[in-house]
This record gives sequence, C-alpha cells and structure tokens, in this order.
Amino acid sequence: MGYMAKESRYDTMQYNRCGASGLKLPMVSLGFWHNFGDTGHYDNMKAMCRTAFDNGITHFDLANNYGPAYGSAERNLGQILRDDFSAYRDELLISTKAGYDMWPGPYGNWGSRKYLIASLDASLKRLGLDYVDIFYHHRMDPETPLEETMGALDSIVKSGKALYVGLSNYDGPTLERACAILNDLKCPFIINQNRYSIFDRTIEKNGLKDTARRLQRGIIAFSPLAQGMLTDRYLNGIPADSRIATDGRFLKETALTPERLSQIRALNELAKKRGQTLAEMALSWILKDGDVTSVLIGASRPEQILDNIAIVGHTSFTPEELDAIDQITL
Repeated sequence: MGYMAKESRYDTMQYNRCGASGLKLPMVSLGFWHNFGDTGHYDNMKAMCRTAFDNGITHFDLANNYGPAYGSAERNLGQILRDDFSAYRDELLISTKAGYDMWPGPYGNWGSRKYLIASLDASLKRLGLDYVDIFYHHRMDPETPLEETMGALDSIVKSGKALYVGLSNYDGPTLERACAILNDLKCPFIINQNRYSIFDRTIEKNGLKDTARRLQRGIIAFSPLAQGMLTDRYLNGIPADSRIATDGRFLKETALTPERLSQIRALNELAKKRGQTLAEMALSWILKDGDVTSVLIGASRPEQILDNIAIVGHTSFTPEELDAIDQITL
C-alpha cells in the first residue's frame, strides 16, 4: 500500500498569510538546497518529505541548480511526488527559482527573458509538474533591464506555468522598483526570499525588511541557523562529521572565531532559560515580529524536521530577551 498522509497533519502547524495576498505559508517550510541531490539517499529524502507533510509542512522550496548535481533536487522531488504525493498536489506549495549558474554559455545565468523561461520549462520537466506555485528570480541582475526580468515573470504567470512570483536576494530599493513594474503588469508578486538570522541582519540594513512590510509582501528566510552555527553543534569545538569538517564550501573554520564561539555559548544559555534549544530559539527569533511569513529549514534526516517544528506556538519574546540577543550579537 502506498503512502497515506496523516489525517492529523493540519492539527498543530500554523499558517501565516503571505503579505496581503490570499496565500498562506506554513510557519516552517522545507528547503531542498543541500540534501536532496544525487549525493543523498532516495529513501531518506522520501522519509523527510513524508515527515514534513505529515506535520503540516506544505511548502517545498527548490531552485534549478539545487543538488548536487544541478537539477537533481528537482528530479528527485519529481520522483517523490510521483511515488507518494500525486493525490496531494493541491495541498502542496512547490517553488523553484532561476538566476544563478545553470548551464554553459550566456543564456544559462542571471535574468534574461530567454534564461528564465527556458529554465522554468526544464524545471517543470524534472519535477513532472504542469506548474509551480511560486517561481522566483533568484538574484538581482546588474545588467539586464529590470523591466525585462519582471516582464518574463509576468509572462510565466500568464502562461499558467506559475501561480505567483517571488524575488530572492534583492535589496530594498530594487524590490521597490521591481514591485512597481509588477504592479503595473498586475502580476501576483507576493514574496521575497532572503538570508536572515541572528548573525546575519543584512535585510534589516539594506531596507528589504522595511520595504517588504510597507509594500505588504511576504518574506521567507533561508539559512536561519547560519549554516549550523546557531545550534549546539559547535559549543565544544568542531565535530569530525560537521559541515565545516566535511564540506568547507558553505561554512569555513575561520567563521568560528573565539568571539563567535563566545556569542554562540551566550545565546545557548539564553535559549536554555527560555526552555528551548539554541536552534529552536534561533528559528523562533526569525518569526518574532510577523514580518517574516515562513522560515526555511534544511534537514538531513526526518528527526531534524520534528525538532524544528517544536517552535510552533513558541515564537514570542519578551523585550528583555530581544535586547539580550542584540547585546550578545550586535
């Protein structure tokens, strides 16, 4: 007998409205950046998707070049959707993106109309879907006219290949210009995806967070645990099986300075006083003020997903706690 989702899957997850749109996202969403490529184990990927959906995580977030290799995360999810989730497609939010390097030559990168439309067509084939729920432009392009990139997103929605569009890694001023173009086109732009964590406040400094609030657009945050630094993993040094030890591409040993380790330990003590793990507190902090619609988690096993959704219902902070976090990190 095939997979049957738990009847209780919507009992505990909270869903937040994405800006002023009609769409709601789960408070916690599952990202496919690292652990759904061809280096992963298919049965484990399938188990993570089942665990997520059984606990109300309806949103699976991908990009064209997630893997490794490029395209493999989409292809593997496509197989999981066929194996397990064909009956649940209308309960799922599937998003993907284009904007980073995907194939050789001048048409496999950035923000041209040719690249974006071709990339989504290839993504849909890998996913085995007729449409995605959200399609993002993955990063600002300093050379392609913003009108061309936004026009491509609008064409994609009008072709029925995406229901909504989003922007990823944009700053506040560029978001404002892009939103004005998309509003004129009546294109349903509803969400921004940006890096955000206790240790990385860039979207507060570059105007993105304030602009998204004012324009009533949602935000979904990635890397909320700062590549694992905002967990208990590095409290006592660098474990042999950690990402720093096994894969230095994303988190380097030089990031764990004595000052940073001191901050991590202080934050860990504060989390204990809240009755949370450091990771739970870091995820909760992202969602503290209602500006962020959803937080994207990465997972390498189902148990991590269950640990992370423990934050549901526990994302409020006292002013004193927020001040203490700022005193430690700013």
